[in-house]
Amino acid sequence: MLLTASMWFYVQHLLVGHQKAYAAAHAIPRGNLSDLYPRWLGARELLLQHRDPYSPEVTRDIQIGYYGRQLDPARPLDPTDQQGFAYPVFVVFLLAPTIALPFSTVQIGFRWFLLILTAVTVPLWLRALRWRISCVAIATLVILALGNFPAVQGIKLQQLTLLVSGMIAGCAVLLVSNHLLLAGIVLALATIKPQIVLLLTVWLLLWALSDDHDRRRFIWAFALTMAALLAGSEYLLPGWIARFARAVVAYREYLNHPKSVLLTLTTSGWGMLFSALILIMLAVVCWRTRHAPADSPRFGLMVSLVLAVTVVVIPMTAPYNQVLLLPGVLLIVRHRRSLWTKHPIMRATCVISGLIVFWPWLATLGLTVASFFVPAERVQDAWAVPLWTSLAIPVAVLVLLAAVLNEVSRAAIDDHSRSEPGQGASPGA
Repeated sequence: MLLTASMWFYVQHLLVGHQKAYAAAHAIPRGNLSDLYPRWLGARELLLQHRDPYSPEVTRDIQIGYYGRQLDPARPLDPTDQQGFAYPVFVVFLLAPTIALPFSTVQIGFRWFLLILTAVTVPLWLRALRWRISCVAIATLVILALGNFPAVQGIKLQQLTLLVSGMIAGCAVLLVSNHLLLAGIVLALATIKPQIVLLLTVWLLLWALSDDHDRRRFIWAFALTMAALLAGSEYLLPGWIARFARAVVAYREYLNHPKSVLLTLTTSGWGMLFSALILIMLAVVCWRTRHAPADSPRFGLMVSLVLAVTVVVIPMTAPYNQVLLLPGVLLIVRHRRSLWTKHPIMRATCVISGLIVFWPWLATLGLTVASFFVPAERVQDAWAVPLWTSLAIPVAVLVLLAAVLNEVSRAAIDDHSRSEPGQGASPGA
């Protein structure tokens, strides 16, 4: 609770305080700064006024609400993010119930919804991973989940990534519970952020196709839901796919072609090479694990691994995407003893990775204590300290997940060997 409180204090009073002071000193516009607003306004304009949400006119209206005024290219310090409607049209189906309400009401309600959803995601993942722990342990994990920087940033910004993260957790639980129809529908709805669920969708479809007789319900539910979403979008806005593609290209251009975590930590050449190698190794592991039952440890591990790889290789470094690392972190904690008893190099890796993951909490706790003795302006100057390890966290989680995968694979081989008497025994044994 202390770590979570210090993180919220840091974000609200130190990070936001620094941003407000910097914006005031440099005449940088600040409006509602809600990532939900561009999608909400685009949905309202499309459904009520039949306006193209990708049009420059709607983009201008979004900027006025998001920043407080239209961005001016003549001002070099104005934000580069144009806040265009860079989402598939079918996101409006999820937002349709809110378009008749004032955005101030929607903003408050959605913030509380994300807070509750983030808390619920923890027990959902625990159930999907089939890990039973005490109520005190669950409460501890929930409090920490609500107090890590990616979740706090996502809630403050009202990022739809947190909604998609909850949908992914729900899909995993439904698969484990053998509710394949509902799982396919939920996964299709999660494609409102296609870059986040692309690798997961490929893996789950491969898994479903590997046992078509028993898992065909998942395939049909996903395919029919996607067909309905695409057809409904085409009905609302004919030719929307081409406009969406142009919006995505424009988004990457005005953000100066955002890079992935690996490309940012290394160079473009090495980053591309490492990304390709990781994707190739992931493809091999997915192929070998495609027959795993949904309620098996290997299936939960694969879902966690695919999400961790997604965070590492997608061309975005926004911390709020790291909420997808939650199942991976849970698995690492679950296998902590076996990882710790391995080679000294693995112990050192665990220590370093643990420090990388816990550093934001340690730093925010220190800044919170310092704020009682040091002027606010001086403490705000250290706003970047808790974010020093932000880019390294996904890599650290992925490395430990790879070690967990090796552990689970060896355990599966040992179980298979023990189930076949005589295997590995000498003739005279």
